[in-house]
Amino acid sequence: MANESSNGKHQSSSKPPPTPSPLRNSKFFQTSERISHCRLQSNMRILVTGGAGFIGSHLVDRLMGNDKNEVIVADNYFTGSKDNLRKWIGHPRFELIRHDVTEPLLVEVDQIYHLACPASPIFYKYNPVKTIKTNVIGTLNMLGLAKRVGARILLTSTSEVYGDPLVHPQDESYWGNVNPIGVRSCYDEGKRVAETLMFDYHRQHGIEIRIARIFNTYGPRMNIDDGRVVSNFIAQALRYYPLLPSAFNGTAIVDASASALHPCSGEPLTVQAPGTQTRSFCYVSDMVDGLIRLMEGEHTGPINIGNPGEFTMQELAETVKELIDHEVTIVSVENTPDDPRQRKPDITKAKELLGWEPKIKLRDGLPLMEEDFRQRLGIPKK
Repeated sequence: MANESSNGKHQSSSKPPPTPSPLRNSKFFQTSERISHCRLQSNMRILVTGGAGFIGSHLVDRLMGNDKNEVIVADNYFTGSKDNLRKWIGHPRFELIRHDVTEPLLVEVDQIYHLACPASPIFYKYNPVKTIKTNVIGTLNMLGLAKRVGARILLTSTSEVYGDPLVHPQDESYWGNVNPIGVRSCYDEGKRVAETLMFDYHRQHGIEIRIARIFNTYGPRMNIDDGRVVSNFIAQALRYYPLLPSAFNGTAIVDASASALHPCSGEPLTVQAPGTQTRSFCYVSDMVDGLIRLMEGEHTGPINIGNPGEFTMQELAETVKELIDHEVTIVSVENTPDDPRQRKPDITKAKELLGWEPKIKLRDGLPLMEEDFRQRLGIPKK
């Protein structure tokens, strides 16, 4: 089986894919009248690790949209939430397991979408050892499962493997510029090791692998105040509101000249200095479509999945201000260590090999996320 390696060249597996478990070809079901032992042709039994999270829950929605798919979600709820999956709980084709992927999981599945890992700096810096264990031991456990049952496995890697890139935009052949001992390294290097493990299992054991390097993603169900820039800006803009003069109690305002005319409460938009660093933002429905196309296709990857539209942090803040609240102020704050200066995917491979490119523009996606945040924060539209 010819597959594509990270340098773009084709190579053959040293071993054929493992034989699928015979349990995948037969299931037993019971009706109210009788017990019938018969072979049921199901489309796929699919495991989604981290399926209660932001991207994972949207992926589950799409997979459950196929009435022949059976979906199993494994999540420890460190950053995910049952609430994201509430409409599927109790569905006969859906199963939810509280499970930490750093422990082995024994299930019979056809495909594994391995998304489990904290993706927000606030969460992965809170417990860096747990983060790197999730990336390394968790990926080892999922690869072991894939080997045992002959499943195809997709890893959601990250644009963070490129670090603070010296190449712009970043294509899949770029090896990256990563600090191996920084505060973000548990995530960046953890994902790099996970990619290594995927290819080693592929070459040594013939495991069918897929690797997606996903770039910044946004949309409904993002954790509020999770430290990622889009969710931060939207939450801050929604919580910022002017006070009537009679209600103003002299609370200190960041922009004194503006506060003299417009006293306010809540939070300004905090742009990390210098504000010229860039990111590219992909709406979650586009991201899910790219992941499914990669899983169903014949290309190993890695393949960049992201939106090549590039914005500075200052431009993003101005856009959020324009769409949500013209009166909100924007302030500069100190940057975090190892923050990349620029990030933009080259999605040539995704276009050519998967027939995929994003459809939702930032200005169209932000209002959809605003509506979700308003509902969860209990803030009506002005």
